Amino acid sequence: MCNWNGTVSKLYSERRYLAAHLPFLPAERRIAAGTAPPDAPFAVIEKQRGALRIVALAPCACALGLSPGMALADARARVPELVAFPEDAKADHALLVWLVEACERYTPAVAAAGDAALVLDLTGCLEERGQSEADVATDLAARLARRGLRARLAHAATPDAALALARFGAGDIASLPVAALDLSSDRHLALTRAGLRTIGDLAARPRAPLRARFGRELPIRLARLLEEEDRRITPHRTPSVVWAEQRFAEPMATVSPLLEVIARLADDLETQLTGRGAGGRRFDAALFRTDGHVARLTVLCGRPLRDPVAIRALFAERLESLADPLDPGFGYDMVRLAAPLVEKLDHEQPDLAGEDATKSDLAPLIDRLKVRFGAHSVSRFRPRDEHLPEYAATRAPPEAGPFAWPTPEPDEPPLRPLFLYDPPQRVNVIAEVPDGPPRRFGWRGGQHRVVRHEGPERIAYPWWKHPEGHGPTRDYYRVEDDTGQRFWLFRHGLYSENEHPDWYIHGLFA
Repeated sequence: MCNWNGTVSKLYSERRYLAAHLPFLPAERRIAAGTAPPDAPFAVIEKQRGALRIVALAPCACALGLSPGMALADARARVPELVAFPEDAKADHALLVWLVEACERYTPAVAAAGDAALVLDLTGCLEERGQSEADVATDLAARLARRGLRARLAHAATPDAALALARFGAGDIASLPVAALDLSSDRHLALTRAGLRTIGDLAARPRAPLRARFGRELPIRLARLLEEEDRRITPHRTPSVVWAEQRFAEPMATVSPLLEVIARLADDLETQLTGRGAGGRRFDAALFRTDGHVARLTVLCGRPLRDPVAIRALFAERLESLADPLDPGFGYDMVRLAAPLVEKLDHEQPDLAGEDATKSDLAPLIDRLKVRFGAHSVSRFRPRDEHLPEYAATRAPPEAGPFAWPTPEPDEPPLRPLFLYDPPQRVNVIAEVPDGPPRRFGWRGGQHRVVRHEGPERIAYPWWKHPEGHGPTRDYYRVEDDTGQRFWLFRHGLYSENEHPDWYIHGLFA
């Protein structure tokens, strides 16, 4: 397991970054997709200020002396056979994000830099795996090459230095051109005219005169290139403080052993979580395929959890509920299990009879239902301080309760039914007048003779919410017919308010 914790403060010299610059990413993406010729020169263009300009080139086009930024007309004057394709920034970005997620096999902290570069924070992720920086760079270069992508890679103690070394292909920081500072064109020109052409030229000079002459931004960027200041990276995915991983000497060709792998990783997570006095509210499993694809499974918990058996059961439900089964392709060579959301969880002990105190808890059942049907498919009712019955309850997440509900007296039936119709259904009623209880009613083609009734429960129109409005009064009755069924009926209006009030059935008692 690789122990990485972004919250641990380290000296800059102890941090190590790996940068990968992909100078031909837009062109090589098209070649790999079969939409551009692999051996003919071509350019990727976009319209800038009314003119078509080159934003990327195929490697063979660069060998002919062309460069990004040129006008398409000028480029074709040099290379008449140059083919042009419109830029597809969305597809290029999607590929870069795909590469970022694939590089999470090396470290949880990976970020995209610009439109064609990656930065990996390798701090603490090499020792326990028995790898070196060169091993990671060699493996990453080989995986990129299998995708048809050329890359320049470099290591440094800060992300800015690593990116600059990879971008310019320099052997050391001192030999980097001042263009590596990414300053404005006028400041870059001023540095060149002053005879300051490399980072080594700037490093030998006092910072205060440089700040006074070229602006306050130059010393800051210079310090980052010289590995004196580490601005860190913002990872594409926030690294979890609790996670474990397992690598396989032979790729896992089927998903049948996956649950046992997750169970073993959950054992490791349990040890970490117990040491923190915490439990996970969310668990993420990342399955890294040999071709770079990453499959992700997520389960949510209604309460903090660290029991490996329970975690395995949730992932079993998740696998069974997948609309598209996992495709291992040529096999998964690494699985990582993380708990990105943790909360305090005190140690639970059995009761005096030796039984688990949470044995009757509904949380495990709720968690399994949420995993199988989705988190938004499971909820509980929460009471609301509302006057009308149809607004007296609302849906809430299962973990938000339980709530205090009005309860009848002991041995008394419920005051209101659990099931309500929305909207209430109209019924034909024969009742005593004026304002008497129902004696018989017809509903859904059947006739019901009332043998018992309770009520009325009178509910007035909420005039305090609508001072200028008015509405009929409701008289609710709990009734039972001659077959034992119980209904909740109401008269919509008194005879003093309406000469012919309507009746409705609002709910059914269990």
